Amino acid sequence: MDMRIVALGSGGVGGFYGGLMAAAGSAEVAFVARGAHLAAMREKGLTIERDDGRPLVHVPKVEVVEDAASLGRADLVLIAVKLADTAAAIEAARPLVERGAAVLSLQNGVTKDDALRAAFGDGAVIGGVAYVGSHIGRPGVIAQTGAMQRMVVGEYGPDPSSPRVEALVAAARAAGIDAEVPPDIAVAIWQKFVFLSGFSAATAAARMPIGPIRSDPHARAFLRGLIEEAVAVGRAKGVALPADAVETAMARVDTVSPDMTSSLHHDVEAGRKLELPWLAGAVAEMGEALGVPAPCSGAVRAVLGPRVRGR
Repeated sequence: MDMRIVALGSGGVGGFYGGLMAAAGSAEVAFVARGAHLAAMREKGLTIERDDGRPLVHVPKVEVVEDAASLGRADLVLIAVKLADTAAAIEAARPLVERGAAVLSLQNGVTKDDALRAAFGDGAVIGGVAYVGSHIGRPGVIAQTGAMQRMVVGEYGPDPSSPRVEALVAAARAAGIDAEVPPDIAVAIWQKFVFLSGFSAATAAARMPIGPIRSDPHARAFLRGLIEEAVAVGRAKGVALPADAVETAMARVDTVSPDMTSSLHHDVEAGRKLELPWLAGAVAEMGEALGVPAPCSGAVRAVLGPRVRGR
């Protein structure tokens, strides 16, 4: 029997990964959405549009609701809402978790799973991170920039694999997603955070995609400084980040599409609330608490801080 997944949050991450698995038929996927996005998905299904002339993916009929509790049961709840909405997502997911579902957050940041473990207990939580440039282009449509679509998932503790992790990875791979189980999911989450906190801060502060930023020597140096600060903070917290963590993140910066940007940048442009307090703002805050200098992150926090609540 296929794994039944509930995508709690059907935007750039939940809509994208859930949509690919639904289109491939590798998992039974139900979506939780609201507003115009919910209405469009009910009427026309879910579409994933891709740049560079790649064919779109269309799921003409999807199971989509506003209330997750109405879905009955699930094997996995995929939490993909903005970090400011985590508390609400926990309450929405609670009935499904109480019926036996595992919970996986593909949100940004490094504190997301602390909240899930506090709510549901250690055993319910799978660790994970996602690498994809995607957002809601318009209601019912997810727009992807660049070809990257990577998912890294694993159990916390000495054995990162399990039947539920293996089932999810198999469903993702069958849908064309680059899915893997790392030796240490905590390190993998921090490696994503190191990249994303710098990438999102630079693109949002410059209000530009990554191409011009990485090509300008001064902007590139600032981006590298952001990444170096996140690595230093992670190591100060006891995370075993590898010796080449900074170079690995910069190499990733150089390989993504020049048109790729961040959800933080999209939210700045749209006047929405920002995840800044969980990204560069978190690096600055943790650095202050640990005595680790983080001037680049602090500068971004100062520049974007007045926009955190949106327009």
